Amino acid sequence: MRMMVFFDLPVQTAKERSAAARFRSFLLKDGYYMLQYSVYVRLCNGLDNVTLHRARLKQAVPDNGSVRLMVVTEKQYESIDLLLGKVSAQEEAQQVETLTLF
Repeated sequence: MRMMVFFDLPVQTAKERSAAARFRSFLLKDGYYMLQYSVYVRLCNGLDNVTLHRARLKQAVPDNGSVRLMVVTEKQYESIDLLLGKVSAQEEAQQVETLTLF
């Protein structure tokens, strides 16, 4: 399963920029990788793991802005069409890691 976090955080003041930077830092330290700016993805090994990381994510969410979480299966995630650009090195590494797990 994959957890996809989408967010739009205010960055008008120094305090808001700091909160946004802390949130991005949390995502990276918690095993997410950046799919696109403000879209981060994490691989999970089942619903128990999703539940654990959902709770951790809720604790790290800043006070302002919009943060959304979507959980998709590997089959659903693989059906994403890349319409412009190319697959990043991080995405390729995640695909190899997924194959290794399963």
